[in-house]
Amino acid sequence: MNNKVLVIGAAFVDIIMKVSKLPKTGEDVTGKIDTMVVGGCAINVFGALQYEKADATLFVPVGEGMYANLVRKRLNSTKVPIIIDDNQMDNGWDICFVEPSGERTFITVQGIEQNWKSEWFDLIDLNEYQYFYLSGYETEDKNSTKVIFEKLDQSKTKKTILFDASPRIRYIDEDIKKRILSNDVIVHCNEEEIEFLSEEKNFENKLNDVYSKTKMPVIVTLGSKGTCIFDNRGKRIIPADKVRVVNTIGAGDTHCGGLLAGLQKGLSIDEAVKLGNNLAGVVVQQSEGNLKYG
Repeated sequence: MNNKVLVIGAAFVDIIMKVSKLPKTGEDVTGKIDTMVVGGCAINVFGALQYEKADATLFVPVGEGMYANLVRKRLNSTKVPIIIDDNQMDNGWDICFVEPSGERTFITVQGIEQNWKSEWFDLIDLNEYQYFYLSGYETEDKNSTKVIFEKLDQSKTKKTILFDASPRIRYIDEDIKKRILSNDVIVHCNEEEIEFLSEEKNFENKLNDVYSKTKMPVIVTLGSKGTCIFDNRGKRIIPADKVRVVNTIGAGDTHCGGLLAGLQKGLSIDEAVKLGNNLAGVVVQQSEGNLKYG
């Protein structure tokens, strides 16, 4: 069956630093480097898919440079094929500040993942895939977004795109948002991010507005309260188990991976979201942002 999952995105190097609090402008605080790991939304989503033994492909560019070398080493060590190998520039990286509550704040240095090329898609057969993951980080650049959607539109099979809004949704061009909010797209976001997807005033109206454009389930994560689903059956909450939170890095990404794994298995949207809740509950109890695989 052609129901594989293609995870389109970026492989980043995450430098995770623990701080007692975030500094104000001009303030000096001390921090402690916790870990330096290969991450990024796509890596975290793929980790959840692998954790569930889903049939998925990681489609991320690996460039040339110090951070690209770390990405390459990680993928090789876990026997994940590197499909896009391009020496035009280095991979991106970020510093993630983790507060005692587990909340995280990022400073990101972008890299090759913001420079998508049409010829990269010649390296795979899109007709093998039914489910596609795409995040706001990849759609921030207009040219890259145009390349990605032009290629996805050439797929001859029925497709479902899971769009993970990400914190970058506030910076995405309105024309790109209109393209994203179309048929075949499941929107996945949190309570803050949906504010930038609809101009409606209250939460329920925003849900209905987004759904009216995509005609696909709208998924909004609510932290410890669980996840809200809005579709042709209306609004409902899928509760999450209470767990001890170490940090929230990768929680949303892992939720997306669990959701996609569930859909590929033929689960209902409610059951797939529940699987996403469960996996997100696992990843927030560890320091790294992705579930172990390989």
